[in-house]
Amino acid sequence: MILILAGGGGHTATAKIIAEELRGETELYFLAPRDDPLTPQLKQYGAVETLTRPRHPTTPTWRFTLRMLKALYEALRKVPREVEVTVSTGGNFCIPPALTSWIRGIPLVNIENRVRLIAPSKTAKLLQSFSTLTALQWEEQTRFLRGVVFGPLLPRPRYKPWNGGYILITGGTYGYRELLDAASESGLEEVILQTGRIDPKPYREKHPQWRVFRYSSNFEELIAGARVVVSPPGATPMEAAAYKKPIVIVNYPRWAKAAKPRDVELFAEKLNAPLLWRPNPEGLLKAIEEAERRGGTRLKSGSEALAKAILNLAIKN
Repeated sequence: MILILAGGGGHTATAKIIAEELRGETELYFLAPRDDPLTPQLKQYGAVETLTRPRHPTTPTWRFTLRMLKALYEALRKVPREVEVTVSTGGNFCIPPALTSWIRGIPLVNIENRVRLIAPSKTAKLLQSFSTLTALQWEEQTRFLRGVVFGPLLPRPRYKPWNGGYILITGGTYGYRELLDAASESGLEEVILQTGRIDPKPYREKHPQWRVFRYSSNFEELIAGARVVVSPPGATPMEAAAYKKPIVIVNYPRWAKAAKPRDVELFAEKLNAPLLWRPNPEGLLKAIEEAERRGGTRLKSGSEALAKAILNLAIKN
């Protein structure tokens, strides 16, 4: 049995990529945040249990401390002893069950964040000392972590890419109001808009011709048909890269703890994507035009190689 820790949002997207590669090879078991909208999507791959997520972007330190202790207590009860390998996809959620696994002698695979290019994420740095394998996605990450470079973790495309003529604009798990508002004022006619935790109703009312929703269980199909994908840095641009779609990266200041401006800049370069520092209608239109001019990017995925490494650890254990 392999335990995959799905850290929520983009980290859960990574968990799905690994699960897709491991499906049919071994029994999969997931621990995921009970408050994350992507958690139910993991049930197609294996059994799912939920834990408390210690911190959201705006959680105060005192509450984070209490929730971390609660999560550790829950992890001690929910990490099965028969697990052969535990995989951490990143985020503070993964720390309690990852440490529980280490205490029980279970090999730990520690995946660094796709957007970290100049300094390590706190979770990957902390767990490196307890990990059998730290999996890196870019050569640049060898400057600050000891690990093996597998390459960017891309999903296996499940759909044939096509051009549906629409611009796919995503606000991510929490939503990005400034980006949504810029899109709303841009004059774009064919748009699919994902709002996350922000109420989609005002955008639906203003743009009845748009498709507007909070979350989708089959977001990948929408990416496959997009003319251009517009997104904050994270999982969605990597999914778009798997389909070789033109991409616009929009800086997300609220995410400053997860990635510095230079991280975002380098990430955009990796994906051959124009970077919009501040979302505004004029800038958004120019960035979309530039993305179409550049075209998509071609990246060699490291997902299959990492899955094989995880299976090899399970065999040795």
